Amino acid sequence: MLKKICSILLITVAFASCTKEETPLTVTPDDYNNAVDKVTEVIIHDIFSPPVASRIYAYSNMAAYEVLVQNHPEYKSLAGQIHELGETPKPDAETAVNYDVAALVAQMEMAKSLIFSEDRITEMRDSLYMQWEEQNPTELAASKAYGLQVADHIKAWMDGDMYKQTRTMPKFSVNPDNPSRWQPTPPAYMDGIEPHWMKIRTLVIDSADQFMPIPPPEFSMEEGSEFHKQLMEVYDVRNAMTEEGDDSEKMEIAKFWDCNPYVSTHKGHLMFATKKITPGGHWIGIVKIATKKVNADLMETVYVYTKTSVALFDGFISCWDEKYRSNLIRPETLINQYIDDAWAPVLQTPPFPEYSSGHSVVSGAAAEVLTQIYGDNFQFDDDTETAYGLPVRSFDSFRNASSEAALSRLYGGIHYRAAIEEGLKQGRQLGQFVAQNLQMKSNTAQASN
Repeated sequence: MLKKICSILLITVAFASCTKEETPLTVTPDDYNNAVDKVTEVIIHDIFSPPVASRIYAYSNMAAYEVLVQNHPEYKSLAGQIHELGETPKPDAETAVNYDVAALVAQMEMAKSLIFSEDRITEMRDSLYMQWEEQNPTELAASKAYGLQVADHIKAWMDGDMYKQTRTMPKFSVNPDNPSRWQPTPPAYMDGIEPHWMKIRTLVIDSADQFMPIPPPEFSMEEGSEFHKQLMEVYDVRNAMTEEGDDSEKMEIAKFWDCNPYVSTHKGHLMFATKKITPGGHWIGIVKIATKKVNADLMETVYVYTKTSVALFDGFISCWDEKYRSNLIRPETLINQYIDDAWAPVLQTPPFPEYSSGHSVVSGAAAEVLTQIYGDNFQFDDDTETAYGLPVRSFDSFRNASSEAALSRLYGGIHYRAAIEEGLKQGRQLGQFVAQNLQMKSNTAQASN
């Protein structure tokens, strides 16, 4: 009798599990924002350089976009537009793929393959998988398989971008006998970061030197020369700045756009890093702010992240090409050597040559893409830096934000004016090129946007 009752119970449980209704899976724009935020968190934790961080953002967003575009005919694939990127594989017609889920799977898989702290992405991924498995295991299996298939497609293409080869190339050689050439700066005196980044395959621009800026002012420590004037401007602006008073906003602007992942703090014999967001990460944060403000759906959200991150990626290649060509010495080095050995900038000088300004280039590039998408009078409140104890700053447009980001480098004491102004031009020209040449929406969709 007991065996009979147990058999009936087992059959009942089995029947209930077989007839359990599966709930369609959903992925919201906030789910995707959270996944991108997790990437930013890991980039900060692992202390990736600004150029390398841009690569992580670009490839992970591109993978998600290439999944979603299969289900959105109003958008265009990146295949044939991004250098050497072939057609994205299609899912099997018989499988019930949820493209939104597959896109998030692809994004997480790509991000996990590009960072060190894989466990941080894996933990988020497994939590989502557990929820989805409970709701609809059939849909999850099909969507997961397709998301991983697209991620593998992007990985195979990514392998040809020269990144692996640059890992084994020699360090940058400093020339201490040439007074105009870059030298490592305090307090850590780090080697020049990513001296071979210009060899990385571009995404949309034709070559690393396509938007090469004019040369910096000719090096001269003679009073009255253009170079010496710009050096003294950095010195004088810093000396006039205070935490309070008329120049207090300059201090706020400098700190708001710091975005230096290499800040070192020294206490006695101890040295430790203060981890911060990168310049690209700041603009990825602005993408989140903009898409949330317009209540963008998932497809639009991923589209904006992707196009912006492509501009950031190409922007860093363009900028680093010029940095290690002109190889210009930083203001801090010259001021300490020739003017005031006790002088220090507001911001720590990052470990690479001065010209052109990286923040100016990538801010200009990102702002042009975002302006193409949302217009030139897009007001937003930038809370990207609140995690670092900095107040919200408000802007009337993306271009205004990029102008302030560029000027922050003068206030921070880490760039001459030429690097700022020419860097901003360089970035805006590059951003306009990406905006015009990377066609991710059909003409009909663009007209209705």
